[in-house]
Amino acid sequence: MWQYAFFQHALIGALLICVLCGMVGTYIVTRRLLFVSGGITHASLGGVGLGIYLGIPPVLTAAVFAVGSALGIQWLSNRPGERQDSAISLIWTLGMSIGIMLAYITPGYGSDLTSFLFGNILMITQVDIFLLMGVTLLVAACFIIFFKPILWIAFDASYMKAQYGRCAAFVETLMMILIALAVVASVRLIGIVLVMSMLTIPQMTANLFTKKFSSMMWLSMPIGLLSCVGGFAISFYYEVPCGASIVAFAILLYGIVRSIKHFIRK
Repeated sequence: MWQYAFFQHALIGALLICVLCGMVGTYIVTRRLLFVSGGITHASLGGVGLGIYLGIPPVLTAAVFAVGSALGIQWLSNRPGERQDSAISLIWTLGMSIGIMLAYITPGYGSDLTSFLFGNILMITQVDIFLLMGVTLLVAACFIIFFKPILWIAFDASYMKAQYGRCAAFVETLMMILIALAVVASVRLIGIVLVMSMLTIPQMTANLFTKKFSSMMWLSMPIGLLSCVGGFAISFYYEVPCGASIVAFAILLYGIVRSIKHFIRK
């Protein structure tokens, strides 16, 4: 299947997604922000609907919605008496409802909305690759510069806020923005429905081998790439959607590794 150019381009996109999600996803899993990332991911549908309605690239409006949703969840979660799950639910449902309504009143919206909901990495373009590369480099630069504060916040955010105040708040806000940008860069290729999986499953598999933050981050990248290649093969030979195949292979890989580790312990 690698003789086809679109599979070659998809492999480049998959490599970038795995590097990007490996960094951001490790923070999400360690900090236990799965539902926060889910809220940001689904709220970005509002930006997709707005882009379709206005006739401008949906990825731009989705980025605005995703970043706004990330900051909105953080702001609401920090309000006295406000629960984080309630804030996530509010932003999640608001973004999705706006996106569905705007897309519905736009003639001929169907294919555009479906492509963002379920993605299609086999249709990746050079623009998508450059976007992914830009976001990946930005996230990598932030991780290099702020790695220690990111590490400390990932494991004990309350202590960091008490000790370092505004500095800790800045790094936490920066990570929320990076999560939003990673979601937007990936969603066009693997879909709103599936992007959460690439942000968590390879990291969960890596966590079976190591508890160290940096090791888990680096190990999750090849695991994610293996999941993508396996998903490509399933999609090619069985003619099923590629995004769903990638996630199914990633879950299968996690199950196999966990079962082997369980039997070894016995």
